[in-house]
Amino acid sequence: MRQLSLRSACTRLTSTAAQSRLPQCARSAAVRLSSTSLPYSSTSQHSKLVVPLSRSARSYSTEASAADKEPVVGQGETHEFKAETKKLLHIVAHSLYSQREVFVRELISNASDALEKLRQLQTTSADVSSDMPLEIDIAVNQEQKTISFRDSGIGMTEEELKENLGTIARSGSKAFIEKMQANAETKDTASSIVGQFGVGFYSAFMVGDKIKVYTRSAKPGSEGYCWESDGLGSYTLAKAQNVPVGTRIEISVKDDAKEFLNEEKLSEIIKKYSNFVGFPISVNGTKVNTVEALWTKDKSAIAAEDHKNFYRFISHTFDDPMYHLVYKADGPLSIRSILYAPSKNPETLGFERTKPGVNLYSRKVLIMPNAEKLLPEWLRFIKGVVDSEDLPLNLSRELLQNGPIIMRLKSIMTSRIIKWLQDEARSDASKYADFFREFGVYVKEGVCQDVENQKDIAKLLRFETSGKEAKQLVSLDEYVEAMPESQEHIYYFCTPNRKVGIDSPYYEPFKEHNIEVLFLHHPLDEFVMGRLSEYNGKRLVSVDSEEAGKALNKLSKASQDSASDSAALTKEQTDELTAWLRESMGTQVRDVRVSERYMTYPAIVVDFDSPAVRRMMKMMAGNSQEPMPLSPCTVEINPRDPVITGLYTLKSKNEELARKIALQLLDNALIAAGVMDNPQTMLKRLNDILAATVN
Repeated sequence: MRQLSLRSACTRLTSTAAQSRLPQCARSAAVRLSSTSLPYSSTSQHSKLVVPLSRSARSYSTEASAADKEPVVGQGETHEFKAETKKLLHIVAHSLYSQREVFVRELISNASDALEKLRQLQTTSADVSSDMPLEIDIAVNQEQKTISFRDSGIGMTEEELKENLGTIARSGSKAFIEKMQANAETKDTASSIVGQFGVGFYSAFMVGDKIKVYTRSAKPGSEGYCWESDGLGSYTLAKAQNVPVGTRIEISVKDDAKEFLNEEKLSEIIKKYSNFVGFPISVNGTKVNTVEALWTKDKSAIAAEDHKNFYRFISHTFDDPMYHLVYKADGPLSIRSILYAPSKNPETLGFERTKPGVNLYSRKVLIMPNAEKLLPEWLRFIKGVVDSEDLPLNLSRELLQNGPIIMRLKSIMTSRIIKWLQDEARSDASKYADFFREFGVYVKEGVCQDVENQKDIAKLLRFETSGKEAKQLVSLDEYVEAMPESQEHIYYFCTPNRKVGIDSPYYEPFKEHNIEVLFLHHPLDEFVMGRLSEYNGKRLVSVDSEEAGKALNKLSKASQDSASDSAALTKEQTDELTAWLRESMGTQVRDVRVSERYMTYPAIVVDFDSPAVRRMMKMMAGNSQEPMPLSPCTVEINPRDPVITGLYTLKSKNEELARKIALQLLDNALIAAGVMDNPQTMLKRLNDILAATVN
């Protein structure tokens, strides 16, 4: 736990990020405070307030005020907040928190800490006086417009009230932890205290114009006290009678905060932020926190039904999780987590982009729902909870700092999730294939975006292959393992579907030489391969690339040398024809040359913009109605094909028809490559060729 002075707190408030969330008056106050010489320092822990009575002493009647049951006796003492405290209190109450509802979380956290302190002291045989059940009771009185938070925790003495409430940002929890950690026997148990900063109590002024605190310490012989303030500059402290051990905070609700007097709304806020606090929480006698914090249990003690119910609770869905992980670590960071991989991907059903699904907790108190900074964006489909005691938090607790601890937590959890999915894939390949069909697009995003973990994420990829039946998926490791020693590269083919790939002239030479090819059907696949570039020392090469053609030269040359060349054009003839074709095809082509590949097609194009690149260019152009012009490409012809040999003869007899056939050959090759956006443009020319043929 680190220390935090008021000066550093105000300095944070004057930072660029913080100022963007504060009004001008609050920023000015923070700036003045950051340059003020402060007479005291404060710790980074909450001042732990608290509240609950035994069942026999509790009442939710609206006929009598709590003050009648716990009357103030004697003359109260009025104390002024220090000038700096007044200014910071105004910022805390009006500007610091992004949502007013978090006051519920803050006061429940304080109450939980007070209960935990009492429990720890009781277990260590400390001299404390309390036999009431450890619980938190919240009472809503709509007639009197009050909300009361009561716990049966350790309570406070008069001096502790002055220290913890009279001095803003004074943390009772921090001092308690330091005291307990000094004792070797209780060093570990001190970590269950929730409080982080001593300003959480003052968040109640966001919804209340007056706050009363009734408290009595669990120390034997302690008296009860009433602390009262309107948050404007002073507080009153007086003795009170009939105050049970513990603390009760009574908030007089402002007119613009009446929605918090609704029991149902209050219960929903509790379930959102404090559902897993380790003590019972009741609203007007009805228990609210009924779901157990599974991540704190040993994984062997969690049944499958428990996982299903908890997953549905945190994900707000009705499907069952496909995988689950219970992960705990004590070093280098303290981590308690439970994570789930869903069985259905909502993005494929037409819903909006999935929000991050992991909630960030600190000691079972929600710090950030759908934590965006906890995991990389590609893991947004993962649902669950990560709980860490080592989180660096700013004053408002829900706004995370982008500091080294958070980055370390992100790195640890990301690596662990990748390993978890790799383990699941090894355990049951068929089940993982089903998972990849649903969530493979996220894995592909990870390869493109997460450079740090790219190699490990690549192990999670799965693709169809020419060496397996349709719909069967293989990993890159499996492909490499099946490669013959003579094969240098991993070959892939981005194609709309398997049939198009099988019938393509680009796959033909690989099929002829029995070389396995990965079939990639998703629009993102080409970018994945481009970002990955190699795997396990093997280059990833597209079958329609010039590099693939060069790799096939030796094999193709051997096949062509053994074939009959009686019908093939001579070198002089092909030189003449390629020169004529370059002139006839015009600016659409960069070059025309004889192909060294094995193929039974008259011509193909290489060195062209892929369909995925063209789609990206079209999106960037911002006008999907206009056709995207083709970049010049290279045409490779097959001098043995009868269309090519016939074209050589035809150009001398009927050059007009020969030119039409040459352009049709180019369009046919572009269609085979998947880059012809508007094939209707060639229909008239095709009809002319047909007419000439039949006549």
